[in-house]
Amino acid sequence: MFALERQMRIAELLKAEGAVGVSKLAAELGVTEETVRRDLEKLEAQGVLRRTHGGALPIEENNYELSLEERKNKNVEEKKRLAKIAAGYITPGNTIFLDASTTTFYMAKEIKNMKNVTVITNSLRVISELIGVEGIKLIAVGGLVSQNQSFVGSFAENVIKENYFASKVFFSSKGVVESAGIMESNEQEFGIKRKMIENASKKFYLCDQSKIGNIGFEKLADFSEIDYFVTDGEISDQLQEKFDELGIEIIR
Repeated sequence: MFALERQMRIAELLKAEGAVGVSKLAAELGVTEETVRRDLEKLEAQGVLRRTHGGALPIEENNYELSLEERKNKNVEEKKRLAKIAAGYITPGNTIFLDASTTTFYMAKEIKNMKNVTVITNSLRVISELIGVEGIKLIAVGGLVSQNQSFVGSFAENVIKENYFASKVFFSSKGVVESAGIMESNEQEFGIKRKMIENASKKFYLCDQSKIGNIGFEKLADFSEIDYFVTDGEISDQLQEKFDELGIEIIR
């Protein structure tokens, strides 16, 4: 079993059981306890769990949201560049979905200079940036407000599912794993992103270098579901080959 496969299995067990022990994981995965500890260290660095003496616990919701706030200040210049490039694929007359990621917030700043664009979003930060901007039709999905400054929950998901369709969706996530696809750890945002992906004609995945290899609890999308992979990161030959087979355009 490869390291990424082990780490994904650990994340699954953590979600199912609420806590994991090093000895039990070593027995189940068929590896040494030292190997498990290295896997837990990697997952802790990615914000998936918190290590304890003899095991690990999931990140509590409040602590997780705090980590989101901290990550908003990381890779800022890279995310701004990705946002500028992605915004270049928006044309007059487009209706677009923007999720509640940091990169789409920077996209909103680029969109302010456009005309005849409809933006549908669950992000309060995007709404604050675009409200009252001439030439932009802004639609907020409503619902429960999360600590991530976004509308979440079944109401928001159903509003998108039943009422709104877009020519393009721009979204990000926890990370990308070559063997699994696009991963997410925020369960509240997961449902919103899924509905946006399902109701959009063209899908743009925004991936700065830090997300490549990052593991999440849930699989958000198969690579086959996206059309464009917008990144500043290095892509392995295997992933490049997979994208070529699927007809995914890589935008750097």
